[in-house]
Amino acid sequence: MKKNIVVFGAGGHAKAVTDAIEREGRYRIAGLLDSYKAAGSEVYGYRILGNEQYLLEHREEIDGGIVAIGDNWGRAGIVDRISSLCPDFPFVTAVHPGAWIARGAVLGQGTVVMAGAVVNSDTVIGEHCVLYPKASVDHDSRVGDYATLAPGATTGGNVSIGEYSVLSLGANVIHSVRIGEHTVIGAGATVLADIGGYAVAYGTPAVIARSRAAGERYL
Repeated sequence: MKKNIVVFGAGGHAKAVTDAIEREGRYRIAGLLDSYKAAGSEVYGYRILGNEQYLLEHREEIDGGIVAIGDNWGRAGIVDRISSLCPDFPFVTAVHPGAWIARGAVLGQGTVVMAGAVVNSDTVIGEHCVLYPKASVDHDSRVGDYATLAPGATTGGNVSIGEYSVLSLGANVIHSVRIGEHTVIGAGATVLADIGGYAVAYGTPAVIARSRAAGERYL
């Protein structure tokens, strides 16, 4: 029997996560939770049940969930609120069957891997990360919690990406490069050398354009 889960979020990103969950077939989606859309409305045929407070009254009916918020900082905030309300709440992963997870790869709880994405051998993806379609992380790499690889973002092997960082559309990172935490690499950039934390960098080769604060919007 499939476990009942809830999806936190009801926007465009939640639609993509819902599709991955449906196609993977491991879980039954009991409904969505969202703080901004009215309870009772529907997204892709799933009812919005309320916000995270719903868990306090229905915890025994729900076996787990996933936070489908595209923004890294926003996703972390929802995870923190859920964990405060229900400290034992389990977060599930969602892996589209069209993704490739290689031998030895590890995915943290709450992480989503979408269609066409690749996680290669012995790479570790942290918790609550998002790998969008055709994102690729090569062998022996490390991706920190709450990081995002946008569609078409690609890394070589032995790359390190810090927590809350973003590789934007089509960005490329050569092997053995380190990218710090809370850093955004711009669309189409080519990273040939280490980039520190709390930065915005873009271009070919990528250079730091300015500093960036934790939680600063990038979408």
